[in-house]
Parts: sequence; structure tokens; C-alpha cells
Amino acid sequence: MPAYTLQVTDGDPARVATVLPGSGYTAMGPLLWYARAALSDQGWTVRTLEWTIRPTWDEARTAYEEILDGADAPDEDTLHIVVAKSLGTLAMPLAVRLGLPGVWLTPVLTSEDALDVRSTAADLDEDHLLVGGTADPLWDGDLADGSQADVVEVENADHSLEVLNDRAENLAIIDEVMAAIEEFAGSFGEE
Repeated sequence: MPAYTLQVTDGDPARVATVLPGSGYTAMGPLLWYARAALSDQGWTVRTLEWTIRPTWDEARTAYEEILDGADAPDEDTLHIVVAKSLGTLAMPLAVRLGLPGVWLTPVLTSEDALDVRSTAADLDEDHLLVGGTADPLWDGDLADGSQADVVEVENADHSLEVLNDRAENLAIIDEVMAAIEEFAGSFGEE
């Protein structure tokens, strides 16, 4: 049995966004729910990974190979971007090797098990967006700022990009991050 399924929201077949959730933060979480909606509203075909198991990091990396560069990958002539959260950011080194732009939400920049993500993030160019919170132990704002990527750093936000017990602030964070994602995706224009 495969470790994942891909749910597809049809849009422009020449522009595909692949959404890679975390292991505990699924595509139903607000950041990814609204990111999918924003991309769909811009006309992108949106492919969303849904785990059928709670994957190990190695299982996740194997799945990302299939989804981004294997049997489940879009055609190579397709404009393809990646939107990933937490565990999903393990796909960053592969995406960069493949030349795929990406939105990296709460990347695992300080994990000893993801040193390849850390080194890749340090060298990201303007085709990438890094988003993290200052209260997230996996975020490294100095590393993000040292890259050429666009960066959204949210003061006092945790690994879910939320501020404890502050609903109004959390809604404002979602608005800020969605605006950045819309601008990022829109910068690639329509085919």
C-alpha cells in the first residue's frame, strides 16, 4: 500500500503546485488549506499529498522523489512549484536540484537530521520563499536572512506559525503569509 495519495484540484495544466504537509500538520491545517485555496484561485492545478501513514523522514524523502521526480511528477514542460510545511521541507534539496521554485513554511533548519535542508536553505535564490516564526526552535532567522530567498519572519510565532492564545494575531499571520504566497506564485505569471 502506498504511503500517500495525491489529491488534485484541477486548474491550468501548465502550472502545477505540489503541496507537501508536515507529519502532524496536515493539508487541512490553516496555512496549507488557505495556500491551496490561494493557488487554486490564481488558476494553478494543485496537487496535495495526503499521508496514509505517519511517515519516517526516510519514507518522506522517498515519497518526495516519486512526487517531484518520479512516476507521480508533472511533465517536465510544466511550470511546477512546491509548497511545503515542516516535514515537507525535506523536499527542499531535491526541489532545488530539479530547479523547482518553492514556498518553505516552517522549514526544519536546525534539525541534526536535516543538515541538507539547512545547507540548501542558506543558498536559496529569489525563486524561493522562506517562512518561519521566532518562537519556532526549528527556525533560524539569521540563516534565512543570509539567503537570497524572500523571507517572512513572524514575531513570537511557533512551529505552527501561531502565537499562543491570540486568535486575532493568528488570523493576521494567515493573511500575511497568504499574501506572500499569492505574490510569490503570481510572480511566475500565467502561461
